[in-house]
Amino acid sequence: MAGVFEVEVDGVEHDHGLEHHNDANQFDVSKLSPEEKWRMEHAKMHAKHKGHEAMHAEMVLILIVTLVVAQLVLVQWKQRHPKSYNLVTLFQMWVVPLYFTTKLHWWRFLTTWFVFSVITAYISFRATRKPLACTTPSISVSFRLVYKWFLLLYKISYAIGIAGYSIVMFTLFGINLIFRIKPEDAMDFGVSLLFYGLYYGVLGRDFAEMCADFMASTVGYYSASGMPTKHLSDNICAVCGQPILVDVSEEGIIENTYRLSCNHVFHEFCIRGWCIVGKKQMCPYCKEKVDLKRMFSNPWERPHVMYGQLLDWLRYLVAWQPVIIGFVQGINYVLGLE
Repeated sequence: MAGVFEVEVDGVEHDHGLEHHNDANQFDVSKLSPEEKWRMEHAKMHAKHKGHEAMHAEMVLILIVTLVVAQLVLVQWKQRHPKSYNLVTLFQMWVVPLYFTTKLHWWRFLTTWFVFSVITAYISFRATRKPLACTTPSISVSFRLVYKWFLLLYKISYAIGIAGYSIVMFTLFGINLIFRIKPEDAMDFGVSLLFYGLYYGVLGRDFAEMCADFMASTVGYYSASGMPTKHLSDNICAVCGQPILVDVSEEGIIENTYRLSCNHVFHEFCIRGWCIVGKKQMCPYCKEKVDLKRMFSNPWERPHVMYGQLLDWLRYLVAWQPVIIGFVQGINYVLGLE
């Protein structure tokens, strides 16, 4: 059924019982373009909130104070109880976008979210089950499976994020017009790719960190707090617990061997997964800080490190910002502000 919008003149609804006057003051909203509908709603919003300047200033003050207090609380929580903070943040990252996309009926995102959740749940189950500590072959297989999946996910999200960012920049420079693509279509596609890349990049790194902590502590050469339960030999990788078969000075067929500044040696695949995917910038055994710029001297590898830092910065925006905004809206509702 077509909607009808009645126009008010000078704040007073004019109705003198004349049919032609009513017809002049009414028009079919369904015939308007999306831009015209948006302008009409925007004008109605301004008319509704006219004269509320003091109330709006109070709402802005509440928002600023809440953001500052929330930031201080989150920083203290992270410093004093990092394990619970990381678990709650991971849960927020996983659930909050699901709520909004379900409400908006974004089925494409829900499909990718379901596939990601099923595969990651299986990988996390393999990484956290106790038989990991019983047999040496199961340790190697589980480590390879976990790091392969999360490293693959990390590279895919990195590529999708770069593609989305490139499309957004090309659209801003008008390159989309060469291919006769509408700016709004190109921008929507680029922003969607950028969102997918950043979201799954953040979520994958958080799951990888959790699995890396559990698996490395199960092997015994790593402990999140305190001393390791095993002594590390010179030819053993502290991440997976497997022997080092290739010397540091030799070129490996499948993978090379890395020696950190603390003189501990690791498989290339293990230490890359530990540092880049698992977000650990320290030696798994002695906890000495790892110089990532020295370890990844190839300039083509450094963007992966910088991309990982970008994902850490965006975690607060995705996980906690909607919660804080919802809390602010609750305060405004209780105080009768609108």
